[in-house]
Amino acid sequence: MLIKDLNNCKNFKALDETIICELLHPKNEVEDLKMEFSLAHAILEPGKSSLPHKIKNSVEVYYILEGQGLMHIDHEENELKEGQTVYIPPDSIQYLENTGDSKLKFLCMVSPPWKLENEKLVGY
Repeated sequence: MLIKDLNNCKNFKALDETIICELLHPKNEVEDLKMEFSLAHAILEPGKSSLPHKIKNSVEVYYILEGQGLMHIDHEENELKEGQTVYIPPDSIQYLENTGDSKLKFLCMVSPPWKLENEKLVGY
């Protein structure tokens, strides 16, 4: 049985400037995980936004745990709040703004699993 604890997870700043804690990734675990996605916990501080980026060949799904924000996908934008999920198609230009007064916390699921070489900043 594999159990991960968010309280013991090491945060790092992702390429898009989001604070990330990798919860599950089939390539980074000791156990052989039979899963076709990776899962991370992400945080954006109030007034911050992720940098515009795209993930080649991978679908991404965000589930908002706490806070609110403005999601940008290609030429669309929409408000997101706690309890909502957004689907991000492969190769879409995307970024998320924290529009609230508290931390924006969300889960990120990427399928196939996230790879650094597939993520690219746009406009930088």
